[in-house]
Amino acid sequence: MLPQEKLDLILRRHAEISDRLAAGPDSAVFVALSRELAEIDDVVAAIRDYRNEQKEITGIEAMLEEPSLDPEMRSLAEAERQEARERLLRLEQKLRIALLPKDAADEKSAILEIRAGTGGDEAALFAGDLFRMYQRYAEFKGWRVEIVSASEGALGGFKEIIAEIEGRGVFARLKFESGVHRVQRVPETETQGRIHTSAATVAVLPQAQDIDIDINEADLKIDTMRAQGAGGQHVNKTESAIRITHLPTNTIVFVQDERSQHKNRARAMALLRARLYDMQRQKRDAERAADRRAQVGSGDRSERIRTYNFPQGRVTDHRINLTLYKLDKVIAGEALDEIVDALITHHQAALLASEK
Repeated sequence: MLPQEKLDLILRRHAEISDRLAAGPDSAVFVALSRELAEIDDVVAAIRDYRNEQKEITGIEAMLEEPSLDPEMRSLAEAERQEARERLLRLEQKLRIALLPKDAADEKSAILEIRAGTGGDEAALFAGDLFRMYQRYAEFKGWRVEIVSASEGALGGFKEIIAEIEGRGVFARLKFESGVHRVQRVPETETQGRIHTSAATVAVLPQAQDIDIDINEADLKIDTMRAQGAGGQHVNKTESAIRITHLPTNTIVFVQDERSQHKNRARAMALLRARLYDMQRQKRDAERAADRRAQVGSGDRSERIRTYNFPQGRVTDHRINLTLYKLDKVIAGEALDEIVDALITHHQAALLASEK
């Protein structure tokens, strides 16, 4: 049974927030209340749908209790009651999922980091393929992608690329992409037609705001230098590149893409904030054994999570034993949702099981 008192409490809180927002509070309170309202809107909608269906069933059952109901109407009402009960079961499952504890970072934008792993030039090319996959996927979702920094491979692709992906719910959709992605294919430089295996590491970090993590300026060591181009040549004559070291954690970020030192500093701080926020989250999650068991995979970025096999046109996600024979559509970002949805469903099922 669903906890009816909890449902009533959520509905009362929703009404209270709506009333306070209508009264026109100051900007800080307005922002906080609006954020809380957005967090429970989906839950409230699920509660209302569930209870409306319950009322529908009650009405049908009251009709069936009428002795004067003719046989044809009774048969129609019984069929409708059965359909309504099936709808109620689906709505109950939807509501249970809506009531699951939320990841506070789910609605946030994200920072995507892709690094070539084993495989040399082929790994860099694969890292480039992965970045374009996420870039196209973001376009389908209406998200904005902006490259923060990139180091190109000798034959193309990237040794490392970091990008901001901005939009609502980006982290919720991409957070299970963190880990080692493996590719099996014949490189263009391979003359014997042999299949090579290469890898790239993906990290998806929630984009942190000032309110999420407090950084003490005294803990920062900030260095400025000239931006470097390919081959080591200077690409400008001003010291616009920024390197920030967070001394307590020895976390280092380096940004040089913008010509403006001010813009590079802002981007470097955003990247540092995201990494420190992610470290806090990782530490907290590690301390929650139940939460750890409910995750898809261990969350360890050294874990091999997916294989892209080009000769067979196959993509396999090893965490949930899902195989799709549509590699071309996945790598084009078109079918990535099928994997993402399956991962989210698996995660929700594990959470529901842990709640029992």
